[in-house]
Amino acid sequence: MPLILPGNVASAIGGGYDVDNSCRFNGSDSYMHWTDTGGSGSRVQFSISLWCKKCSNGAFNPLVLAYQDGDNFTNLQFNSSDQLQWYNETGNQIKGNLITNRFFRDPSAWYHILAVFDSGNGTAGNRMRLYVNGTEETSFATDANPDQNESSWFNYQDKKVHLGYDTGDLGWAGSALAFNGYIAQFMLVDGTVLTPSDVGEFDSDSPTIWKPIDISSTSVGTNGAFLDFADSDNLGDNEGIAGEDWTEVNLDATDSATDTPTNNFCTMNPLYKMDDPTTFSEGNCKAVVAGSSWAAQKGTMAVNTGKWYWEIKLSAGTIANYFLGVQGINVDEDAGSPQEVSPTVVWYNGDASIGVDGSYSGSHGALDQGDIMGIALDMDAGSYGQITIYDQNAASVSNVDLSSAADYVMPFGANVTSTSEFNFGGCSAFTISSAAADENNYGNFEFEPPSGYLALCTKNLATDG
Repeated sequence: MPLILPGNVASAIGGGYDVDNSCRFNGSDSYMHWTDTGGSGSRVQFSISLWCKKCSNGAFNPLVLAYQDGDNFTNLQFNSSDQLQWYNETGNQIKGNLITNRFFRDPSAWYHILAVFDSGNGTAGNRMRLYVNGTEETSFATDANPDQNESSWFNYQDKKVHLGYDTGDLGWAGSALAFNGYIAQFMLVDGTVLTPSDVGEFDSDSPTIWKPIDISSTSVGTNGAFLDFADSDNLGDNEGIAGEDWTEVNLDATDSATDTPTNNFCTMNPLYKMDDPTTFSEGNCKAVVAGSSWAAQKGTMAVNTGKWYWEIKLSAGTIANYFLGVQGINVDEDAGSPQEVSPTVVWYNGDASIGVDGSYSGSHGALDQGDIMGIALDMDAGSYGQITIYDQNAASVSNVDLSSAADYVMPFGANVTSTSEFNFGGCSAFTISSAAADENNYGNFEFEPPSGYLALCTKNLATDG
């Protein structure tokens, strides 16, 4: 399968089309829906195109659902095994079902998905089709195409379509489900079979890289939609059909993100598990530790050069139990407490000291619950770099030589019965009041990043990482 946009490739720098916005769905109760009242479109021919960044595994992650009731629906989803599924059911009978053999478990990746329904096609194997990152999926655990001219539940008058939601009566899990992650460039095209070249392109310099194109002028047909999420005050604005906006449920301006397939931002990584488990939410930017033992979290991006900035809010729990900073990517996770494994540099809020591989020194004044701290990481200073911790007023607290650091370090947190909210600039877990960007105009921060320090995102990594 061709690559999605990785961290530091030429195609992430610029050139070509930029997707500016996405929408963050929280995995519990946020979604959108729309009911067409203007008339039926084609129930036998349509296409769905979207980009998504999936933030959780091992659970159903619904993408798009057209719904009459629990026995009559069509949906596109990641199933509980993290396989992509394209499904159609009528009268409690399966009328089409594709489940990929491949699994989709990378929380740092933006995937492009094109799902086509074309039941009038004379070739049975072409009636339901899936494409991921510009290439058709052909290896399926389940491969059951519908009968010729079988109807779906999309484009049916007065039937509801959900984005990022499963009503709970479809038989998958027995309760309502919501997508956990980010969605960008969502398009439903009524009456047309799209091909990958209609909605994306391979990079001319890196032909295994699939990237977005401008699809804003694509006709979506009678009952279609195009949501670009550009208006934070109206995330459901349907650019495809004027006046047919989608209804947001538990979504607001704080869920408008600049984390997109053309500028992928760092988040925390749910695949990294050390000691007590951590519950992630808010697009993997909120980490909740409820256990009585230490738990640790790491980011999805690592650096060994450049200057980088991110923020953390000490939002709940035992205020002394915060260790926040950076850690090397190759650590012995069984060597001891996670915040003391070499190489690690952290701010310890219990006594406001700085810890280097478990050795603590200094006292700089502890932060209070609800305070926001900034971390400025300079990997070019000295032999290995420096880390500067800023308090709520952006005053310098301490500089620490990362002399024990490995080649690459990642954002790191460790805590007990505490909640940390991270902001890497793409979509903050806490409300931003000042909207400060870095000098390349990327990111959305509470405090202005120090001069020369950049947000951890692919466009910056491509030039400075």
